[in-house]
Amino acid sequence: MELEICCGDLNSVLEAQKGGADRIELCSGLAEGGLTPSIGLIKAAVESGIQQVNVLIRPRPGDFLYSDAEIQLMINDIKSAIEAGANGIVIGVLKHDGEIDVKTCQRLIDTAMLTARNCNLKKPHVTFHRAFDVSRDPYRSLDAIISLGCDTLLTSGMAPSALQGIETIKDLVKHSDGKIVIMAGSGVNTSNAARIIAETGIGAIHSTARRPTPSLITFHRESVPMGAPGVNEYAPPSTAADIVANLRQIICLQPF
Repeated sequence: MELEICCGDLNSVLEAQKGGADRIELCSGLAEGGLTPSIGLIKAAVESGIQQVNVLIRPRPGDFLYSDAEIQLMINDIKSAIEAGANGIVIGVLKHDGEIDVKTCQRLIDTAMLTARNCNLKKPHVTFHRAFDVSRDPYRSLDAIISLGCDTLLTSGMAPSALQGIETIKDLVKHSDGKIVIMAGSGVNTSNAARIIAETGIGAIHSTARRPTPSLITFHRESVPMGAPGVNEYAPPSTAADIVANLRQIICLQPF
């Protein structure tokens, strides 16, 4: 059972490592569902010493149907991430009809594999992200993802949260027949992780393990927002080591 922590800033990376995460999914723009992080953040995460750094490859918010120019951007981002020392990539591309775009995903995976080989690095870990949750058919999509050779599928069971998608996640685990690790994500926290693990038979959980972190700046001009209205920019959410450690303990207590 693996514990993956989704990190959107350097402090979250350090806290995830401190709390005992097995792996991080590194991204930016968590409020938009996650976007590809900067090369500087990737390098800093690798240099932090955490064992596995998987980089989200998503060039923009919104749907998962990409133009040729966006696909080339994703290819370039994969090369940069692997060359910077990332252990893996997190991808997901759909076609117009909601089916998995196997051809494009294969191009992205091949890019990661070739880049790793050229850099004398180990075979990269590949996760297919929650684009799966908005695809047309869960079992046909899962079969396509397995055919691509992905190591992990991150899913909420095609529901707003993993807790709400428990039954589908359970069915996906059965359908996968051990050919891929099913990782539950979206709303997974210390209050529901044990139930999700016990009722689904998943091989990993994915969580941000965040809480609001008060800013150290003493002067606040709260009438001037820098982002979306209503967001408290003087207490942004960030991963906390104690929450990560609690999730780790929950995993350890499960009777596998």
